[in-house]
Amino acid sequence: MNKIKVALVGVGNCASSLVQGRYFYAGRKAPEGLMHERLGGYALADIEFVAAFDTDARKVGLDLGEAIFAKPNCTAVFQSEIPHTGVTVRMGRVLDGMAPHMAEYGERGFERADLPEASEEEVVAALRETGAEVLVNYLPVGSEEATRFYMECALKAGVAVVNCMPVFIASNPQWEKRFRDKNIPIVGDDIKAQLGATIVHRVLSSLFRARGVQMTRTYQLNTGGNTDFMNMLDRSRLASKKESKTEAVQSALVDRLEAEDIHIGPSDYIPWLNDNKLCFLRAEGNLFGEVPMNLELRLSVEDSPNSAAVVVDAIRCCKVALDRGIGGVLTGPSAFFCKHPPQQFSDDVAHQLTEEFIAGEALAAE
Repeated sequence: MNKIKVALVGVGNCASSLVQGRYFYAGRKAPEGLMHERLGGYALADIEFVAAFDTDARKVGLDLGEAIFAKPNCTAVFQSEIPHTGVTVRMGRVLDGMAPHMAEYGERGFERADLPEASEEEVVAALRETGAEVLVNYLPVGSEEATRFYMECALKAGVAVVNCMPVFIASNPQWEKRFRDKNIPIVGDDIKAQLGATIVHRVLSSLFRARGVQMTRTYQLNTGGNTDFMNMLDRSRLASKKESKTEAVQSALVDRLEAEDIHIGPSDYIPWLNDNKLCFLRAEGNLFGEVPMNLELRLSVEDSPNSAAVVVDAIRCCKVALDRGIGGVLTGPSAFFCKHPPQQFSDDVAHQLTEEFIAGEALAAE
């Protein structure tokens, strides 16, 4: 099989876990922790990183294998030996990709590189020159302008996209049409974790529904100490994130809850948690005879490896689509891998649609 040439926008904790994982699983015979050992014929080791963009002075100019361990990254190191990749992290475009308050946190925050920002022409040229096939968007929450900038670059370079962030591209009809018209695959928006707060909340909501329990109120509070949570201290950057996470849970309910009965979103930034994310979830409902019940759950996960486990499959689905000449939103994979896809399905149905896509059945049915 051919290699899958991947470009990264943002070399933060999530990119660190993704790059570490590519080398961690290379040659392993029993790859626990993967949803698919092979997908469409591709192993995780078939992913090849060919380009990377960032705006932090501590990463720009470094080899990708070094940059993933540079501050302010703080995720778990499970693969410390990364060979020289030959990919130098390039200066990207800032726009709204760096919240002003992030510079106030010293080495834990961002240090903007004192270099000319990349133009659209330079990013497009870099994608073409490196032969990038799939661009992974790891920009911070609230990076609306910056995300649109890189989406324009992907369209001009003819590169597929995995939109890991809650900026609505795949789920925006105008953007989706542009990818479809150019026959470029996209998976989005806002990646779900392998086993994180949103997927657990959805499964519990489905369980309530299957057992005839009417959910009446629920909340999901999340805390963490990585730069994602630091970034989200600016509540003005949270609108699309809250919409994405809330809709992911609402879509799993029999009857949508009123706005005052559902609260989902980050709670606070706790520096010493580093990349560990704590979720506090509560669901209230009525049993037989309208007798009330409630459930409380505490979930602790390392945030970035949790994301990378899903992104590796999304990347491979994009490559499979490229091989088959399929463009536009990949409906099943977007629903299974993302919180805010164009079409929401139950997780069982989304999983089935994804497996059918991988097997080629979705293409045969068209």
